[in-house]
Amino acid sequence: MAAMMQSAMPTSEPGYSFSQAPQSVAGGPRQHGFYPYTDNGGTTLGITGSDFAVLAGDTRSTSGYNINSRYAPKLFKIGGTGSANEGARIVLSVVGFAADGNALKERLDTVVKMYKFQHNKEMSVHACAQRLSHILYNKRFFPYYVHAILGGLDENGVGALYSYDPVGSYERETCRSAGAASSLITPFLDNQVNLKNQYDPTSGSGLEKVTKAPQPLSRQTVEELVTDSFTSAAERQIEVGDGLQMFIITKDGIEEKYMELKKD
Repeated sequence: MAAMMQSAMPTSEPGYSFSQAPQSVAGGPRQHGFYPYTDNGGTTLGITGSDFAVLAGDTRSTSGYNINSRYAPKLFKIGGTGSANEGARIVLSVVGFAADGNALKERLDTVVKMYKFQHNKEMSVHACAQRLSHILYNKRFFPYYVHAILGGLDENGVGALYSYDPVGSYERETCRSAGAASSLITPFLDNQVNLKNQYDPTSGSGLEKVTKAPQPLSRQTVEELVTDSFTSAAERQIEVGDGLQMFIITKDGIEEKYMELKKD
């Protein structure tokens, strides 16, 4: 215990933000390591409905037990016009290494805006999802250290949600969470949105039970689920908190909502 306390005390030695401290073997050379990634905490999630998609994320940025910022957005509008992305219809959420998340957002935003200039039309959310997969896969040997979720409305006006791993594998889903509190939120979404392990009480008992079929949820219900998810996660996960940012994508555009979360 004394050794742990001593190592945590401030010293005049240099810090090593990207690597372990140099190690040396008696009589041998000093050995340095390099690790370019860090996890800045936070959580994001997305849920779709029959004519809308909701993406949300907390605003806390951490490094270990340190809070870097209490307002570091993890949701970004993609496309549209200008630096404010006016008229955008697609939202990207990224969680993991904040620098990689910002770099990925800038690159995808540039691709979508260039597509509009070249073809004189907006890129569809499906095409944007495929392009994002290509961007991630092209960096597979030095990947963006993020979990991305892309949301929008498809060509039929139905909410579309695509989730990714860091090297570009993706799938369309009804709901998905990512980040520090994903293990807490995902079972909740599986139960409330996907209706897993829920049965029709009128179908009988034993082997006669019939599982409930998931149905599109109303916008109000989805917003309440998102709020409950993050309120609960902030109670149990120290890397989640401070604020909740929510983007609701509809045929009329993107509406943004914000609410306070726990700050300790």
